[in-house]
Amino acid sequence: MRVVTKFGGTSLGNGERINRAADSIAKAVEQGHEIAVVASAMGNTTDELLDEIEFDADEGDKAQIVSMGERTSVRMLKAALAARGVEAIFLEPGSDQWPIITDEHGEVDIEETTRRAHALAGQLGDVVPVITGFLAEDHQGNVTTLGRGGSDTTAVMLGKYMDADEVIIVTDVEGVMTGDPRVVEGARNVSEITVDELQSLSFRGAEVVAPSALSYKDADLSVRVVHYQHDDLLAGGTSIEGQFESLIDLEETKLACVTIAGRAIRNSPGILGDLASCLGDAGINIDANSSGMDSITFYVADEDADEAEALLHDEVVEDETLSSVTVEEDVAVVRVTGGEFPNESDSVKRIIDPIANAHIDIYDVITSATSVSVFIPWEDREQALQLVQKEF
Repeated sequence: MRVVTKFGGTSLGNGERINRAADSIAKAVEQGHEIAVVASAMGNTTDELLDEIEFDADEGDKAQIVSMGERTSVRMLKAALAARGVEAIFLEPGSDQWPIITDEHGEVDIEETTRRAHALAGQLGDVVPVITGFLAEDHQGNVTTLGRGGSDTTAVMLGKYMDADEVIIVTDVEGVMTGDPRVVEGARNVSEITVDELQSLSFRGAEVVAPSALSYKDADLSVRVVHYQHDDLLAGGTSIEGQFESLIDLEETKLACVTIAGRAIRNSPGILGDLASCLGDAGINIDANSSGMDSITFYVADEDADEAEALLHDEVVEDETLSSVTVEEDVAVVRVTGGEFPNESDSVKRIIDPIANAHIDIYDVITSATSVSVFIPWEDREQALQLVQKEF
């Protein structure tokens, strides 16, 4: 197999862990696998270097300073591999074989990076390249960076452009967990998770794989997250499945918008769960929901609107914190999904503005890390769909 493996700062945090990393790489090489290694700065070196910049440094100087952490890591790991009889080289910006090139806007030059990555991949049968994560180089030879979590981005990007079979992210967590083990008792490892699920978790605080890295994953590239204490790089951890699908979709069936109002909703623990359970117990599926300061809205199939209204009206009568329930029928929803949304600051605006400029009523906008759903009148659905399609 051809494998790109990335070692995070914690997994290279001291000499013992560097030895452990080198042992696992040497074992994989001995088994006949082609290995490329991406190394983060040891421990918290990058943050420590940034903290020491207490002066006005331009971006070029800052990139040179923070690059020292990764430059040290690759030298340490290359030396540890050489001590084990593994033919290895370290690559950093400025090296003749350096693969990752950015353009004048600081974006990855995909064509040049792909060409260089392919050339490097052709040498994997003879040598193990140990590559600085997080860093890049522009066409003028200046050091640039890939942003927060850039080492993950380096690894998955190279995995894609080097036609690797698998990318292995070695870190200080046992893959993706059912909850934070520092907070939740009995948290366990999740063996598989989709890129969409992980993207949503990553943008809500889960520090497993940098969200920017996931956009480079395609369906043919396997990505796994393993703990640095594993001796076998090729086993265990969490497998990240699938790829991001950019899609503009119009729901084929009518929805109804059922809204419950109440002055004290925001101060009523459990109210959302109680109302959702009321519908769920009756077999009514909730397509989406949103909440405001004094209201909760459920979107259900239009054919379920009357039953949903009756059920929720009973809840209003019984609960003094609720005031009224109302229904708007003939609702349509246009959904746009895409893995690049978190990196595009204007993505929501690009969806909403053309609809609003066409004077189409917008009932609701519900967003996640990978999707935007816009609820509009059913009669305007085709026009809204066409307007959004022109933007993407």
